[in-house]
Amino acid sequence: MPSMDMPLDKLKTYMGCTPKPADFDAYWETALAEMHAIDPQIEMSPSAFQAPNAECFDLTFTGVRNTRIYAKYLRPLNVKPGAHPGIVEFHGYSGNSGAWHNKLAYVNAGFCVLSMDCRGQGGKSNDNATFMGTTFRGNIVRGLGDPDPQNLAFRHIFLDTAQLAKIAIENIEEIDGQRVGCMGGSQGGALTYACASLEPRIKRCAPAVPFLSDYKRVWDMDLDQNAYEELRYFFMQFDPEHQREDEFFTTLGYIAVNHLAPRIKANMLQGSSLLDNICPPSTQFAAYNNVQSEKAMKLYPDFGHGLPSVWGDAAYEHMIQL
Repeated sequence: MPSMDMPLDKLKTYMGCTPKPADFDAYWETALAEMHAIDPQIEMSPSAFQAPNAECFDLTFTGVRNTRIYAKYLRPLNVKPGAHPGIVEFHGYSGNSGAWHNKLAYVNAGFCVLSMDCRGQGGKSNDNATFMGTTFRGNIVRGLGDPDPQNLAFRHIFLDTAQLAKIAIENIEEIDGQRVGCMGGSQGGALTYACASLEPRIKRCAPAVPFLSDYKRVWDMDLDQNAYEELRYFFMQFDPEHQREDEFFTTLGYIAVNHLAPRIKANMLQGSSLLDNICPPSTQFAAYNNVQSEKAMKLYPDFGHGLPSVWGDAAYEHMIQL
């Protein structure tokens, strides 16, 4: 079986090596309290794109640090209150919510779909937060120079995922709040983990090749390149002798999804591969192995960071059981 990482039997038991901060749970309870205190001020208007079998809307809401977040919202025609399952969808690193038409298969199955643009990336969301330290390259290290880890950029993005799910559950009347799931690939896979861990009412989730897991393992494998290149950049610019390496990786532990994974209550189906040199297999397994709820994995040994089209079918079959 091909591999560029640990043997498969070791992957199946690997739990990660990135330090978990001692106050990890308190950190996220404080963060969630900030999120829950916000009036999201939801606004929704018809989008320029429309489809014959759906209604499409531009939706915005206020997230933490007074930032307006954008999401595409699609729903079936002739919706009825509380009658429809919902899906919250997340995109890859630096991207955006993508094309409207790609979401219509779920709308055809009766779903309401919300697809978020991450703050500070390639979509329509704003980012009003301020950060100490570098703002030149990357959301992973943005805020890492601040003595208060509550100012990490991905902390805010993770909270946006939970807030959008909360909006789906509580504020959109046509969505059945008991049947909401989340999904995405790469960064979207990481945000699926974050959403399901921070919003315990998520019922099903389908992360693929999740990013933002077990940063220290990425570093140890010398794969701090591509999506993780900002790790090396940060050390080169701000700690060239690595005198604070343990401190930095412990701080990154607050936003490592393998540490958030035990909070998940949803039924999970994960798509992973064994030749992924962007998000190494061991980091994906570190997240998956820490999940304690009902779960299954579709493993594609010959693939890298892109999974075969059959993964999309498997995720669809999993999610339509909502």
